[in-house]
Amino acid sequence: MAFECLEPSGSSDNSEEFVGILSKDQKVELEGQLILWNPLESNWSNSVGEIEISKSELGGNPKEASADLSIPRPCKSEALLAINRTITDLPPVLLTDILNYLGPKELGIVSCVSTSLQRLVSNHHAWKEFYNERWGLPATPPLPAMTFPDENSWKDLFVEREFRSKTFMGQYSVDLLHGHSEAIRTVFVLSSAKLVFTAGYDRTVRMWDMEDGLIASSKSLGCTIRAVSADTKLLIAGGTDGFIHCWRAVEGLHHLFDLRGPCIEKNEFRLWEHGGPITSLALDITRIYSGSWDMTVRVWDRASLKCAKVLRHSDWVWALAPHDMTVAGAAGSDIYLWDTIRGSLMTVIENAHNGNAYSLARSRTGDFLFTGGEDGKIHMFEIFQDVPGEYLHVATWLPHSGPVYSLAFEFPWLVSASGDGKLALIDVRKLMRSDRPRLLTRRQILKACKNNLDKVEPPQRMLHGFTTDLFSLGIGADCIVSGGEEGVAKVWNFTRALEVERRARALRGIRLENRMRRRKLQIEMCGRGAEKASQCLIAPKNPVKGNRSRLWHGKRGMSVKVKG
Repeated sequence: MAFECLEPSGSSDNSEEFVGILSKDQKVELEGQLILWNPLESNWSNSVGEIEISKSELGGNPKEASADLSIPRPCKSEALLAINRTITDLPPVLLTDILNYLGPKELGIVSCVSTSLQRLVSNHHAWKEFYNERWGLPATPPLPAMTFPDENSWKDLFVEREFRSKTFMGQYSVDLLHGHSEAIRTVFVLSSAKLVFTAGYDRTVRMWDMEDGLIASSKSLGCTIRAVSADTKLLIAGGTDGFIHCWRAVEGLHHLFDLRGPCIEKNEFRLWEHGGPITSLALDITRIYSGSWDMTVRVWDRASLKCAKVLRHSDWVWALAPHDMTVAGAAGSDIYLWDTIRGSLMTVIENAHNGNAYSLARSRTGDFLFTGGEDGKIHMFEIFQDVPGEYLHVATWLPHSGPVYSLAFEFPWLVSASGDGKLALIDVRKLMRSDRPRLLTRRQILKACKNNLDKVEPPQRMLHGFTTDLFSLGIGADCIVSGGEEGVAKVWNFTRALEVERRARALRGIRLENRMRRRKLQIEMCGRGAEKASQCLIAPKNPVKGNRSRLWHGKRGMSVKVKG
């Protein structure tokens, strides 16, 4: 969107510019006809009326004009002033609606146009929507002085989180969490509470403090644990015996959950209904999701702790990814998308992988689905929620030589853990343009996605874990945690990269400030020099004849001397 700020002018010398503006932006008839300046009748009809302009007023040679003399004719300066309006003259409500169609980058550009636009754009509610689409609303208040983020601070929160998202390309430190005696099958990172949960073949669930890297609490459940999930209210773990073990958060406890304490029914309980090992778990505000080798995904009500829906698949369920009223499940080589309210199947992506589809991940809005499988491939699909059953294959990567056992997504990074012992970091922001469905037709989107399949960039970074299988990973705002066959959880901590980038940004700001200061001084010195030069040139304007000849001979002699 182009924003043009035109200076109002009432002089007759600007007639050509005036005609150019009229022919570009308004419907104008110049031969004594009526000019309507009313692009928004409901808002501007009272402020800007009807203007009549003849060719004679624009400096031309008109014919016999047949204008209606009963219509009042304002002076030329008033007409030019009315035409040369800027976008800031629009009503604030209309201007806010226009800004709704811009993305974060475009809003940032608009805020640099003028101070009035900067105030309007900085307070615009779109920043909250951008933040929610990418990372979800903060689980804890980011500003200690407020109980919840004020609307005016959402731009700052967005800019800060966008800045943090770049740290995965910077320096990192590696920490090892020793405590498990056998392979780790599942890892979950609860960033809001700075906790990491791990479990595996040693039948024990362990809770780690991310700040000191020590075990905060642990408990043995008597069977292999393949899935763990948590939020600030509930922790759940799924065992091969078919149960879901649950812990409620204890009020006032620093680490939220008491795993070491005695089994109290109020704070600790189990859910039984699955007929096979539980392989995947997920939580949202009102529901618990569980997938099992009994070929079902079950949806539980968190309030009543009853199973509300049973979604039956045609093969073992390896992974699930819920969003709002839908849940995606990976069973065999197929991907199923279910409506959890009706319990109906919305679509099936058949033969998504050669072999089993082991892992799933979804974007915050649920529009994009990522799958990883036994063939080592990672697929990206776009799900059109407004058109049930319709999806697009956006991109495919083959970064691993082994099966992709786990996927995690934190905008803009898709991270995968594989049997080859490596992690792949893929930046997908170029493929996740939220304005595509609004600006392009479905056919254009399909064509663009087919072209992207051949032009997808390789992973931006590869991290080497261990020489053996990596079964699971979790991702936070500035760390990645993985676990595998070695029985050791590995933490890639990128806070050092964040500090380095902040120092670099501060130095760039200082250099820019010094550069602007030097440029300002240079302009001032040049201005003073030009002023002195003009004063020196005034004196010899009318010299005496004798002095003129002497001056000419002196210059000539000096020039000859220099040449010699």
